Amino acid sequence: MMMRGTYLLVGFAFFGCSAEAGNGKRADSGGGAAASGREAAAENRPGAAKAPAAHAENGVSNRQAVPTANAGRMGRIPVLEYHVIGDSTRGEFVINRVKFQHDLQLLYDRGYRPINVAQLIDKDFRDVPAGMSPVVFTFDDASPEQFSYIEQNGKLEIDPKTAVGMLVAFNKLHPDWKNRATFCVLSGANSGHNFFGDGPRWRGQHRQWRFQKVKWLADNGFEVCNHTLWHAQLDKYPDNVVQEQIARGALAIDSAVPGYKIRTFALPYGSWPKNRALAYRGSWTDPKTGKTYTYSNETVLEVIGGPVPSPFDPKFDKTKLTREIITGHALERMLDRLDSNRTRFVWDGGTPK
Repeated sequence: MMMRGTYLLVGFAFFGCSAEAGNGKRADSGGGAAASGREAAAENRPGAAKAPAAHAENGVSNRQAVPTANAGRMGRIPVLEYHVIGDSTRGEFVINRVKFQHDLQLLYDRGYRPINVAQLIDKDFRDVPAGMSPVVFTFDDASPEQFSYIEQNGKLEIDPKTAVGMLVAFNKLHPDWKNRATFCVLSGANSGHNFFGDGPRWRGQHRQWRFQKVKWLADNGFEVCNHTLWHAQLDKYPDNVVQEQIARGALAIDSAVPGYKIRTFALPYGSWPKNRALAYRGSWTDPKTGKTYTYSNETVLEVIGGPVPSPFDPKFDKTKLTREIITGHALERMLDRLDSNRTRFVWDGGTPK
């Protein structure tokens, strides 16, 4: 347990946003019905390249490239949710580095390229080559396993064993895989979840490095997302606490990156506040100074629900997005369903409309 002021937060050694805590049921990751014979016939159109045959391993396909029969710009887009990338799997929200490296390579080989949440809602696919598909990485809870520094000869270097270090290294190997991901951060939580570690106990991090990490993300193509002050389960608290949690989270991000426009907010545990409007807009007055701080979020990230509709689809709701928690073979199975159901978004390189 941990305490902040008079508020009690119960029960997380890891700050995983439980899929069971959300208010909805898990949707079909494929997001659609199987293709008809007419749709399947698209694979045989003149000039169409055949996708390599799938190779099953543990019941999961390793098929590569983009299938010729797909939904084009009206397909669905995976929004992936990661937490701790560690040495081993210690819980539901922890995956090891070998698995994360596998995920990166799998997505690359199957024709996916990363974008941020903000790019998705803006229909900004400039980082996705024509004929390929966007994927959105989100990282919740600001653990040091996501982003740590190592001090070498008086200089700070990104720890290559962290998620950020692995993403940067993958970009160097594959320049067409841009440094894009959305990091949903906490600024006042315990157990090292304070802007990626606030003391040597947490992977040797130092408190004075916290703001530097957040600014580095903002300066290098990544998106910074608010995840509250210390991961309060918002449906358990009154409106004033909800607004304090979100406003103080936003205030901390602004302290690290002055003037940064926060567009995305991730619900702790996937739980909406009783007054849902407060997830988007609200204010908090500092009792010490009397100054009032406001916040405004365009998009709220939920925890479960599978790939989201295309932003060109009338059913797309940019004010809230579902995600897929990545553990086990969840990623492989989701990608296979998108391909087999012909519901995969493939960018055509055209002009957003």
